[in-house]
Amino acid sequence: MNLFLHGLEPKIYLGDSIYEPNRGELYNCILTNPPFGTKGANQAPEREDFTIETSNKQLNFVQHVMNILKPGGRAAIVLPDNCLFENKAGEVFGILMQDCSLHTILRLPRGTFTPYSQGVKANVIFFQKGRFTEYVWIYDARSNVPGITKKDRPLTPQHFAEFEKCYGKDPNGTSRREPVERFRKFHITEIKERNYKLDITWLKDESLEDADELPDPQDLASEAITELEAVVDDLKEIVELVEKEEDVEK
Repeated sequence: MNLFLHGLEPKIYLGDSIYEPNRGELYNCILTNPPFGTKGANQAPEREDFTIETSNKQLNFVQHVMNILKPGGRAAIVLPDNCLFENKAGEVFGILMQDCSLHTILRLPRGTFTPYSQGVKANVIFFQKGRFTEYVWIYDARSNVPGITKKDRPLTPQHFAEFEKCYGKDPNGTSRREPVERFRKFHITEIKERNYKLDITWLKDESLEDADELPDPQDLASEAITELEAVVDDLKEIVELVEKEEDVEK
């Protein structure tokens, strides 16, 4: 609907991008916000072009986007926090960083998706296919930033003005960059030492210690549910692995 409203005539398919075979179509630029949460088939897709087997929908979207990008193509994907550190995240990003330059991560402010997905903490990852990752630059637009609300503190372009300046004019992330308080770079060797987990923080979020700045109880509950769902996903994958091993032994 949004594409039509902006004068674009997209090719729309009725189907499932993750659980159906790759159509073989390649793209120069992909901007996507995969569905959050764990609702769905809740099983690993049987895709020959997926290297890592996982039931996590968002991590499967990352693999899907990698596979349908043209060489030199670029992508920006919105992902919840747990996708940067959960069980299979390191494996997926390890492969991504070999085939692509994951040059930038933007940590979005709390409440970015209010009122639709309250409490969800999210990020945007930017990468280009065909160049391996040497440095990952992370911009923290969340720490010590008042949470977004629908009426009093709505999300505005001003929230990202400094990030855009730090990012640079080159959409492929190759502009000359300088570190600032909220913008730091991490070499691939540091990322490897963390087993490719990308939940990296360096700013102390003082707002979380201020009772007046704490998120609403509903938002905190939503955050807790999101994190618990990620743990449940990990446990389900362990159970599936054990069941497969038992079937092999039989």
